Amino acid sequence: MKAAIFTINTKLYQEKKDSPATVVLKRILGQAGLEVRAGALPEERDVISAVMKQLAENHSVQLILTVGANGFQKQDCAPDALCDAVERLLPGIPEAMRAYHMRSSRKMVLDCSRAGICENTLIVNLPGNSKLAKEGLEYVLPEIMQVVEALNL
Repeated sequence: MKAAIFTINTKLYQEKKDSPATVVLKRILGQAGLEVRAGALPEERDVISAVMKQLAENHSVQLILTVGANGFQKQDCAPDALCDAVERLLPGIPEAMRAYHMRSSRKMVLDCSRAGICENTLIVNLPGNSKLAKEGLEYVLPEIMQVVEALNL
């Protein structure tokens, strides 16, 4: 199984750098047995959705994670780009992560993350904060792996 992680941050995209969260997430997915590649994308809805769709439609990866740009401000376009790319939403994944994080920060009510399916690829938005992204992924990883495996039988 293959996964892609994209930091949604125009500055990191221009500098060709990964976010600290991406480094942590690569390790977690690698330990789960996935082959992982990572990169950054600009905060441009059309670009993000096009990349997601292309990877899913070409069956290049079975899991795509985005990191960051999932808040309520104008530049936070990752959730909308995900909606443009997917055929079906899976609201339980981001709802579970938000509920998990609410224990430590009420600010999670402002999180707009989404998850959905395009072709046989699961796409999930994660927070840009390394700690929140790591904890959220670890919390829902068994369910994410269940979906990825079921879509690719």
